[in-house]
Amino acid sequence: MSKRDEFITVIRTLRAASPTITDRQRIGLLQQAVQNYGLAAEDASEILKDLDLAVGVDVNYFEVLGLSIDDIHSLNEDAIVNLVEIAHKKCYSDSLRAGARIRPDGQTEEQWRHILNQARDTLKDAQKRREYIATRLPAENASEISAHTTSFPESEFQDRESMSTSAIETASVPIHQSTDAVSTLPNVNVPADMVLIPAGEFQMRSHDTKVHGSEKLVYTVYVDAFYIDKYPVTNAQYKAFLSANPQWQKNNIHENYHNGNYLRTWNRNNYPKGKADHPVVNVSWYTAMAYTQWIGKRLPTESEWEKAARGGLHEKTYPWGDQLNTSMANYGKYIGAPTPIGEYLPNDYGVYDMAGNVWEWCLDEYDRNLHKKLPPRNYDAEANNTSEIINNFLSIKTSRVLRGGSWASSPKALQVAYCGAAPPTLTCNSYGFRCIRAVTP
Repeated sequence: MSKRDEFITVIRTLRAASPTITDRQRIGLLQQAVQNYGLAAEDASEILKDLDLAVGVDVNYFEVLGLSIDDIHSLNEDAIVNLVEIAHKKCYSDSLRAGARIRPDGQTEEQWRHILNQARDTLKDAQKRREYIATRLPAENASEISAHTTSFPESEFQDRESMSTSAIETASVPIHQSTDAVSTLPNVNVPADMVLIPAGEFQMRSHDTKVHGSEKLVYTVYVDAFYIDKYPVTNAQYKAFLSANPQWQKNNIHENYHNGNYLRTWNRNNYPKGKADHPVVNVSWYTAMAYTQWIGKRLPTESEWEKAARGGLHEKTYPWGDQLNTSMANYGKYIGAPTPIGEYLPNDYGVYDMAGNVWEWCLDEYDRNLHKKLPPRNYDAEANNTSEIINNFLSIKTSRVLRGGSWASSPKALQVAYCGAAPPTLTCNSYGFRCIRAVTP
C-alpha cells in the first residue's frame, strides 16, 4: 500500500467515526499528511474534500458547557479551571450514554462527547482559551477579558491575535514548568494530542513496602525530555492501523503474537459500536509495538511512563496526589468496563488516564532487581538497549512491564509506583497502551 493510500485509509476511518472535524483538526491532518505520508498539502486537502471529511459548523465552547465569557471575567486561573471542570461533568452526566443514538440536535452521543471534551480542554488551558476568545470577540473586547484570564503580557496577545489559524497551530508552545525539571528546552512544537514532559530527575518508585515488598525501592532517575500521548490509543486509532497493516488483523495475525483473545470483542476488524473513543484493549505487547512503529512513535520505558504519570509531583501516591475516589479514576469494577478517554481529570502535566481504566504496556522487560543496575540517565530494564528492543521486538519472549492499573484493579495497582508484568503474548480486556516520541534537539 502506498503512503497516499495509507493516508486515505486513515481519513476514511475518521470519516466513519465522525463526518466533521474542527478547523484545528483539519490543519493537524494536513501536517500529518506532509510529515508522515510525504504528500503535498494541496493533495492532502483534495483527499479530505473528496472523502467529505468537512470542517463542522462553528461551535461555541462556552455555550456547550453552559457558560459565558463574562463568567470568567474576574476569576483567577485556578477558579476558571474548577468552573470548567464542574460544568463539563454536569454536561457529561446529563448526556445520553448510548453512543449510537441521535440527540435532538442531530449529533450522535459520540460526537457530543467529543465536543464536550474539546470544550473542556480548550477552556481549561490558558493559552488555548486566550486564542479561542480572540476568535469569538472583537479585538478590543478580547484584549480586555484576556487580561484577566492569563499571565501573558498584552503585547504577546496582540501578536497572537493577528496570526492566521495555521500560524497559531504551528506556533511555538512553551514548556510546562515542572517542579522536578532540572533543565529546560527552547520552545518546541508539541505534536497534536501529545504532551511535552520536560527533562530532569525524579524519584522513582516508593518508600511504601506494601507496594514493593520488604525492600524500599526509591532512587533518582534522570530522563530526557519526550512527548507522550495525552490519552491511551483508542479503538478508532487502532482500526486505522489495522486498515493499513492487514497482517495484524484478527484473521491474519500470527499465533505467536497473541494468546487467542486478540481484539476479542471486535466483530472481525470492527470495534464495538459506539466505542470509537474507548481505549483499545485485548492487545498484546507485540501488537502495541507494531502500532507504535507504524505511527512513528514507540512505547515508553518504565521510567518515562512513571515520570509522566507523576505530573511533576514528588512522593505522591497517585498522579494527582494522595487521595483516591471514584470521581478521580475508573477502578475497582465499579463501572465494570473501560470508559471513554479523557473522562477524568488529568495530572499536572495534562496527561489523562494514567491511573485506572486500562493497564498500559511499557517497552521494558520486567525486572525485580531494577534498582541494582540503574544507570544514571534514561533507564530501561535491558541495559538501555531501546533501539535493539524496537528493531527486534518480534523475537522477544520475556515478560514486559505494565503500568497504571485498570477498571478492574484495586487502589494499590493505581499507585504511580506500582509495577505489573505479563508475557508479551497476553491479551485481556484491561490491557491497552499509549505512545511516546523523542524530542529532536
